[in-house]
Amino acid sequence: MRGIAMTAALMLLATGSLILPGPASAQELSPRAYWPAPDGTSVLSLAYQYSRGDVVIDPTLPIEGVDARISVAQAAYTHTFGFLGRTSSLQLSLPYTWADAEGLYLGQPASRRIEGWADARLRFAINLIGAPTMNRQEFLALARNPVPQVGLSVLLQAPTGDYNNEYLINLGMNRWGVKPALGAIYPFAGTWAFEFEVGGWFFGVNDDFQGRRRLQNAILSSEAHLVKYLSRGIWASLDANFFTGGRTRVDGTLNRDLLRNSRMGATVVMPFGGKHALRASYSAGTMTESGGDYDVVSLVYIYLW
Repeated sequence: MRGIAMTAALMLLATGSLILPGPASAQELSPRAYWPAPDGTSVLSLAYQYSRGDVVIDPTLPIEGVDARISVAQAAYTHTFGFLGRTSSLQLSLPYTWADAEGLYLGQPASRRIEGWADARLRFAINLIGAPTMNRQEFLALARNPVPQVGLSVLLQAPTGDYNNEYLINLGMNRWGVKPALGAIYPFAGTWAFEFEVGGWFFGVNDDFQGRRRLQNAILSSEAHLVKYLSRGIWASLDANFFTGGRTRVDGTLNRDLLRNSRMGATVVMPFGGKHALRASYSAGTMTESGGDYDVVSLVYIYLW
């Protein structure tokens, strides 16, 4: 029974909440982020993510034709517990990033390579409807007969990443960020589920942006996933998101960098060995008004106990 519960929990916990740091924060596509797990479950995730594409920049800046290649290696630890009688979890993630960017600055070729730690993240999630605190047997019963779920999450991004105020592009953001979000899951037709999340990123002030003060407006985000359960615990999803806002202001001057972007992609998760899983995903930009227009490929190894 314990082995079966581990496999079922692993299938549901392979959520893919490993994401790019910094400016790409709103671009994440994270299916299964609100599925519950038995009380006391722990998950270790090791991920590699590669992104390549153009960067759409404020046209008033003397920078154009920017092409970026970004690699992220990230470790995350998640623990599930009961809180106020509801299934809850905490996740800590630590990303290490290396990136190359090339473009034209004042009409001349320019490039930069950066490598180091990006900002750490802490995510708290709690189920509001559908999943009280459960032991393994109760969780198995829910996995066999899923019901609609509603959950609340708060994602905190701390200014722990590498930052140099002499550069426009950094791995750390030198500010705090918080994203409250509400997510829902609706199972249907036996082996299908529709998932949806709405939320918003809110940012603190960067008081040392090349000796100036930089503010950023909130970014409102939404994402949707159509999930299909396949045989032997394998599942796959089609993913899409949309996010808007995020205009920046430096020393009172409003920049022309409004985000009005969307992405689409797909994810597949394959459990093996009872306590392990591999998660692979791909996504591409479908609309990019500002920021990164990337193709993103990621592979995640997941261990559950």
